[in-house]
Amino acid sequence: MTQVPCYTIINSPDLEVPNEMQLKQDLEKGDTNVKIDTLKKVIKLLLNGERYPGLIMTIIRFVLPVQNHTIKKLLLIFWEIVPKTSSDGKLLQEMILVCDAYRKDLQHPNEFLRGSTLRFLCKLKEPELLEPLMPAIRACLDHRHSYVRRNAVLAIFTIYKNFDWLVPDGPELIANFLDTQQDMSCKRNAFLMLLHADQERALNYLASCIDQVHTFGDILQLVIVELIYKVCHANPAERSRFIRCIYNLLNSSSNAVRYEAAGTLITLSLAPTAIKAAASCYIELIVKESDNNVKLIVLDRLIAMKENENMEKVMQELVMDVLRVLAAPDIEVRRKTLALAMDLVYSRNIGEMVLVLKKEVAKTHNVEHEDTGKYRQLLVRTLHTCSIKFPDVAGTVIPVLVEFLSDTNELAAADVLIFIREAIQKFPALRALIIEHLIEAFPQIKSSKIHRAAVWILGEYVEGGQILEVIAAIQQTLGEIPMVDAEQRRLAGEQTDEEKQQQQQQSSNATNNAEATPTSNASNKVTSDGTYATQSAFSLAPVAKKEKRPPLLQYLMDGDFFIGAALSATLTKLALRYAEIHPDGQSQNRLTTQVMLIMSSILHLGKSGFPTKPITNDDTDRIFICLRTLSERTPEAVAVFISYCREALGKMLDAQHDEDQRVLKEKQRAAAKVQPDDPVLFAQLSNGRDNQLGENVFESSLNQALAGSKTAQLSDIASPNNKLNKVTQLTGFSDPVYAEAYVNVNQYDIVLDVLIVNQTNDTLQNCTLELATLGDLKLVERPHPVVLAPHDFCNIKANVKVSSTENGIIFGNIVYDTALTTNVVVLNTIHIDIMDYIIPASCTDTEFRQMWQDFEWENKVTVNTSFTDLHEYLKHLLKSTNMKCLTPEKALSGQCGFMAANMYAKSIFGENALANLSIEKPVDDPDSKVTGHIRIRAKSQGMALSLGDKISSSQKQTVQAV
Repeated sequence: MTQVPCYTIINSPDLEVPNEMQLKQDLEKGDTNVKIDTLKKVIKLLLNGERYPGLIMTIIRFVLPVQNHTIKKLLLIFWEIVPKTSSDGKLLQEMILVCDAYRKDLQHPNEFLRGSTLRFLCKLKEPELLEPLMPAIRACLDHRHSYVRRNAVLAIFTIYKNFDWLVPDGPELIANFLDTQQDMSCKRNAFLMLLHADQERALNYLASCIDQVHTFGDILQLVIVELIYKVCHANPAERSRFIRCIYNLLNSSSNAVRYEAAGTLITLSLAPTAIKAAASCYIELIVKESDNNVKLIVLDRLIAMKENENMEKVMQELVMDVLRVLAAPDIEVRRKTLALAMDLVYSRNIGEMVLVLKKEVAKTHNVEHEDTGKYRQLLVRTLHTCSIKFPDVAGTVIPVLVEFLSDTNELAAADVLIFIREAIQKFPALRALIIEHLIEAFPQIKSSKIHRAAVWILGEYVEGGQILEVIAAIQQTLGEIPMVDAEQRRLAGEQTDEEKQQQQQQSSNATNNAEATPTSNASNKVTSDGTYATQSAFSLAPVAKKEKRPPLLQYLMDGDFFIGAALSATLTKLALRYAEIHPDGQSQNRLTTQVMLIMSSILHLGKSGFPTKPITNDDTDRIFICLRTLSERTPEAVAVFISYCREALGKMLDAQHDEDQRVLKEKQRAAAKVQPDDPVLFAQLSNGRDNQLGENVFESSLNQALAGSKTAQLSDIASPNNKLNKVTQLTGFSDPVYAEAYVNVNQYDIVLDVLIVNQTNDTLQNCTLELATLGDLKLVERPHPVVLAPHDFCNIKANVKVSSTENGIIFGNIVYDTALTTNVVVLNTIHIDIMDYIIPASCTDTEFRQMWQDFEWENKVTVNTSFTDLHEYLKHLLKSTNMKCLTPEKALSGQCGFMAANMYAKSIFGENALANLSIEKPVDDPDSKVTGHIRIRAKSQGMALSLGDKISSSQKQTVQAV
């Protein structure tokens, strides 16, 4: 059974259903304002499923003759939605009177009335109503006003499309009309009709004016682009005839036309000139368009072009043009631009790209914006990738990046150190340069974490004469040794050695500038009337000024002794390495005692009570190990400090590289996947279309529309098996009305296709599907009532809007009338699965920790499962939650009795979900079950609870299955 066509949807809150007699009285005897209000009320009631067949004649008699424009507009909506046929499918007799009224409106002197009536006729599906109006519609083609003419063309187009026998000469009529028109909107509508109704005539018209296409309005140019695309895909031999026209449209004044022309050009031709022209057009659009959404959409088109191997080589030459997009202030646009540029850059233009990125780094120094820190971090990561991918530029990048170490943004500085750590390990030739810049920047670093990492790098890679430089830099940032004595003097108000030196420098500077400056004695204060004013002096207590200490000492005074332990390990490495280079025992002992004094001073300070927190036992043990290693020099301990640390870093970097290569191979393998039943293409037997033309726009646009669903493959979406998996039975087989629903989850809405079967021998009147929702779901419109004959069936569709990632429930009932009573059948509930909205995603460890710290909602789920293998349980968890494991495989490999892993996923609404798995089982008992817990964190409560429920339900299913 087909549904009643309806084009106009008016949202209305819950209405009180009024008496039909009252409505009739208001329409009959009320003034114009009352009639307007009543008509609005009737329209809303009709849209909510009410039926008032008795009102039609009242409206024809008392409302239709009124010449008020508002009433005329409302009547157009009313006649659009009111049922125009009786129960047996025949047209109502009253509609003849309505038809006559609209024939008069089509001849009305007011052009607005004529035009709006013509627009209304586009929506009519009853040929009996349209046939008497055809002469009046044709006459409107010659009206003086363009508004009437363009709507007359649309009316003829829709009538010809639905009932071509009513206007058999439609294409010829419109083709003649097109030749005589000057108004762009009229030409556009006429050309649109020819495009769909008679392409040959449309092509003849385009061929006659192809040189003037660039002078047409944008609305007509868009239709011309559509025609050229359709014709060239249907008949590739026509490409040479029209491709120059597409090239010309790339220079159109309208951005929409340029975007469509560029998209059409790359589907018609894969020639390098065409690809370059289209890509340049896209880049120009991004740079000139101010709307960020448009920038992101066009950037996605460029990224899609880059995925095509034939286009990627051509686009590599446009890297510098792509980098112009960095002028946009939006961080998401910049992130995508840098990723695209990084994928396209190659050895010839890497130098130019690095220069541009250096300029961008310089621009961020004095700009305070909420996204400046994130942008600096992006630039650092991009330069990092450039240097690892192209080692030749690393030497020019390092000095720029080292400046970030003194930055207040700790994230950017941490990324710089990660880069320096990788570069210093992979490029031995650059070590001296890196160490030199790192020593220069060391005193300016402002963060404990950054200092700690910098100290480790210096201790691991410094060689030769630079060892003494590093120790001197460390002593400078630590201050006077022993530290406890210096603190006692500072507390007693005495000057430390450092303060004395600073004071001497200041006094010497002051004597150079100290010319005799006149000193003024205090004078009496005299008021304006000549009397003396008395002054009162208040003595204020001195404000305790915060002592300014060297940075490393300040960290220790704040209770951060982890930096002290790291410093001790670094000093130990430096002393051992110095001993290898200098065989002179005296210089060795001098350096070793100097280093041991610093370590013992840190220990003494930690126990002294001066810092805000005392030193921890762990840090104390680590410093004692360093002292013992220096004093005893056992070969095993020396080997750990000298070589094992560097080897461990090398292994970690190799593991990261292997993981990146594995991910890259998986992507390439997925792209090259061919199904066994795919047809084999023979070049000799093909008609020449397959290789000449690019992607199918229809296919790609359909894929984009289905992008929110779990699988975006057209074959999977359309397959019957996929649909059967999502069918939910709503009533029992023995119920008088059987119902089942196919639940189709799209990105932001759910479509319920409900099959209703009448299993009785009675006719069911007003059979209505009533639905309600729980959670962040909202029913868009109420389904219309239907009439079901005995053993008949029908399909009813209902749309549900989704606004966040939460488990939702749809419930309701079916109400129907028989000859005697009204009956209700309660429906089974439909559970909307959160997994339809969650997709696996990846992030760095730093980002994961930051989000874990920021997100306030946590849900802890206890593991209760029949699994006896830790790895199998992790696989099951990842499969049931759609999450991605961030912990590398090598870190999880092996059997040790416990496992800890981080997992991450993202919803299509942009919400993040984090999970930490901590599980264990006894190694000596292979039959014991996995125990532990999973902690889930999310920004919203619903996300955390829904994921927890999903994990719990999947665990129950496995236990029940066993």
